[in-house]
Amino acid sequence: MSLHLIKLCVGCDSVEDLEEWIASRLAEKRRAGEAAEQMHTTRMVPTRAPELVDEGSLYWVIKGNVQCRQRLLEVRPFVDREGISRCHLVLDPVVTRTAWQPRRAFQGWRYLKPEDAPVDLTGRASAGLAEMPPKLLRELAELGLL
Repeated sequence: MSLHLIKLCVGCDSVEDLEEWIASRLAEKRRAGEAAEQMHTTRMVPTRAPELVDEGSLYWVIKGNVQCRQRLLEVRPFVDREGISRCHLVLDPVVTRTAWQPRRAFQGWRYLKPEDAPVDLTGRASAGLAEMPPKLLRELAELGLL
């Protein structure tokens, strides 16, 4: 059974910001001759890693709402130069927009059960939502209409 992670996307004001940041980092890695993998580094190593890479995703909270997700491809624990255990979450660089779901601020990441995860905004029925301006989506989410 799959399991997901949820994390605050610090420094991004929109899904577009996140997508631009990913594209920039991947281009940087290609120019440096490194493997063009998108990774997010975290201090805590998930103990349930096998469940996460079994169809799991990292859901991003942007400006107080879950707005998108990325598939988790691999969890790579490592020890940094200071001897601290950390982990690279290897992510699919494709960002999938989701229905907006309000979330309060928290530190680090949390596990997210599949039944609690917002649905993807795909297909004709959701196309209009994906095209709405972020400010309007935020207002609708705050009113509980999304």
